[in-house]
Amino acid sequence: MRLLDQVRDTDRKLTKRAASRVPAGPAKVLSAVEEAAERSKLWCAAAGVMAWRGGPRGRRAAAAGIAAVVVAQLVSNGVCKQVTGRRRPPKEWIPHDEVEDRPDSSSFPSGHTAAAVAFTGAVAPAWPVAGALCAVPAAAVAVERVQSGAHYPSDVVAGAAIGLATAWLVHRAPHLLRRRLLNGL
Repeated sequence: MRLLDQVRDTDRKLTKRAASRVPAGPAKVLSAVEEAAERSKLWCAAAGVMAWRGGPRGRRAAAAGIAAVVVAQLVSNGVCKQVTGRRRPPKEWIPHDEVEDRPDSSSFPSGHTAAAVAFTGAVAPAWPVAGALCAVPAAAVAVERVQSGAHYPSDVVAGAAIGLATAWLVHRAPHLLRRRLLNGL
């Protein structure tokens, strides 16, 4: 029980600090990146560019990224949010109007962060430069979710963990299936 109390206390402190300390200019940039990532538009666009301009490596990276986003969204939004029911941070903690533009769904975990990290983590092994480029907006999405009052930091950490696990699974699944099929013969 003590650990949960510490997490709640840390969440409260970090949420208040993040919401009040990001200057207006960077906050607008974070908001624009988050808006582009809404409904995975940013990741679909990035995958399209990779597939179009990246040759076979770009197509592999794009396919892995999109597959990871789909699985991460199913896990975070389709399963975890349905069973947790965590309330969003209180509006009075957030000293700006971004707090008015947040969903009513469960706060835990951050589906935006799960998708961003899943896409980036799945793209990076196939095309490291593209993965590094995707890491910038993925990090911005994670920061924005706390800064805007949509999530607690622990929601974002959980979303990132789901994203990393999903990216790993997307890359390992073909190898695991092949080994399973070969051992079964």
